[in-house]
Amino acid sequence: MALREIREYGDDVLARPCKEVKEVTPRIRELIDDMFETMYEANGVGLAAPQVGVLKRIVVIDCTGEDPHLLINPVILETSGEQTGYEGCLSLPGKSGVVTRPNYVKVRAYDIDMKPFELEGTELLARAICHETDHLDGHMYVEKVEGDLVNNEDLQEEEPS
Repeated sequence: MALREIREYGDDVLARPCKEVKEVTPRIRELIDDMFETMYEANGVGLAAPQVGVLKRIVVIDCTGEDPHLLINPVILETSGEQTGYEGCLSLPGKSGVVTRPNYVKVRAYDIDMKPFELEGTELLARAICHETDHLDGHMYVEKVEGDLVNNEDLQEEEPS
């Protein structure tokens, strides 16, 4: 496993749609391992392959640090409800913005063995699924921000002690 460079906002690769994964090769397995390691090292809750410069439809998510999810070729099947809150991105370090997302999401994807499964998530997991699948289509959360981006340090100062 190895840490990969996280591409930052403005990098052309982040604006390009990704290609479906047809089979999980040793190279894809290595990419997935590297993505998890890179996400954890950066203290993120999700990472999409284009964020490490690879235009494949692969997402890793772990909202708790103890519940990792791998989604290959994810497709959102169902959403409901609404949540509005601050959202950030490893590709735009130090910034956050208010984004409204579904509060419930059901996604169909493939696992490491290319077996299909469905995953349901609410709250942070629902937000992460939507955020990461957006990356696979060349979109970033800044396109959905309500108002201005803020510095994360400013958010910490606003929180009550």
